[in-house]
Amino acid sequence: MYASLTIHALYRGAVSETEVAPAAVRTGPLHSVDPAAGQLDAAAGLIQLTSLVQGIYARVSERHDLTPVQAKLLCVLLGGPRGMAELAACFGVEKAALTGLMDRAEKRGLAERSPVPGNRRALQVNLTDAGRRAATAFHAEVGEALNKLLADLSPADREQFRATMAGIVTSCRSGC
Repeated sequence: MYASLTIHALYRGAVSETEVAPAAVRTGPLHSVDPAAGQLDAAAGLIQLTSLVQGIYARVSERHDLTPVQAKLLCVLLGGPRGMAELAACFGVEKAALTGLMDRAEKRGLAERSPVPGNRRALQVNLTDAGRRAATAFHAEVGEALNKLLADLSPADREQFRATMAGIVTSCRSGC
């Protein structure tokens, strides 16, 4: 439940093969605040939390022999087939840029493109059985790892965090 919302929000976010943050928190004005001293403002906290989540996402992707963007593609497709244009919008790229990602996913046997019934110019993307297994395994492991971020919170604090996060995600929803 908490992981699904977090994972869904991450899938909807701008994660690309070149933009995944390292596991270590970067230094700089927004990253130099000491959270242990209770001096973390909202912007710095969100940036540090993003770095932690993206680091977990990248490490789990690597353990599953996926790039973060491949993992995102597979998990987006867990919800069912998507059109190439819809996926391009979800990833924030032109359709042509999505072609390379799809070529690699098809070569690995994780996803396949097929014609859209009734529209001979459009293609939809489906998971293969191997892709569904990979996506399900990745999703489960990343969900477990992300839930550990909240392990030290009290049940009331976890619920408050979940509700606040859900409100933010809902108010900012766009794209896929």
